[in-house]
Amino acid sequence: MKKLGLALGGGGAKGLAHIPMLEVLDELGIRPHRIAGTSIGAVMGALYASGIGGARIRDGVRRMVISKGDSFREMLKKKDALKWFGFFDWEFGRGGVFKGDKFIEFLFDAMHVATFEQLQIPLRIVATDFWSSEQVILERGDLLPAVKASMGLPGVFTPVTIGERVLIDGGGVNPVPHDILDDCDLVVAIDVMGTLRRDKHNIPNVFRAVLGTFDIMQNSIVTEKLKHSPPDIYIRPDITGVELLEFFKAEEIYEQAAPAAEQLREALVGALGQDPISTQTHSAE
Repeated sequence: MKKLGLALGGGGAKGLAHIPMLEVLDELGIRPHRIAGTSIGAVMGALYASGIGGARIRDGVRRMVISKGDSFREMLKKKDALKWFGFFDWEFGRGGVFKGDKFIEFLFDAMHVATFEQLQIPLRIVATDFWSSEQVILERGDLLPAVKASMGLPGVFTPVTIGERVLIDGGGVNPVPHDILDDCDLVVAIDVMGTLRRDKHNIPNVFRAVLGTFDIMQNSIVTEKLKHSPPDIYIRPDITGVELLEFFKAEEIYEQAAPAAEQLREALVGALGQDPISTQTHSAE
């Protein structure tokens, strides 16, 4: 039985593209031996590792996200969507716009898991030590501060202190952390950073320029890692026209990710045989 390692990369709202990939694993009955996640990949990885399957994560997003086409009445029906307003803990002047505490508390309510040790699937989360510029791998102890640290995009979320380290977004050192799954026989990497789309103004505004520069740096890191330590299966959904916090584009993201999900299905069947469900099971519901 091959030990499958699953690496889920960062990408803000584009990280919703991880959900169709997780659904493919569920449909094939494949249970990862270990998951590694960065930023939104750490969020999705924590949810999945806690036992929440891909379909349930998709349903949770559907109940949370207000889509562009929703009428005011439809918005009111989505009671969970109103919780988004509570996630925005404004904290100007302390390194970020959002603290993220309430978002993490929401995850805790959904997972009913407080520590790495309580997860059904072992999880490694990547963050960046702000002062030393080093990669920090978190895999023991309290789970939620680790998730918050990994998604600490500079200028958006405030940094997190764990021990003596000040931690920010893991994408600064390892956007798609497939190379920390060396204890697995077959490594699958899901890169959801997508591509930038030129807008009609041609010159980006300050906010988009900063975030776009971060994306460019992350893409450079991934490119170099692929040259020196490629995963066995590398999937990059073609996600375009989605900005960092545009979670309301969920359906558009799923549609763009569909071809990549089929690519993943074919690659897994080819790597694990025609009937992987007979050798590996995943109990997530």
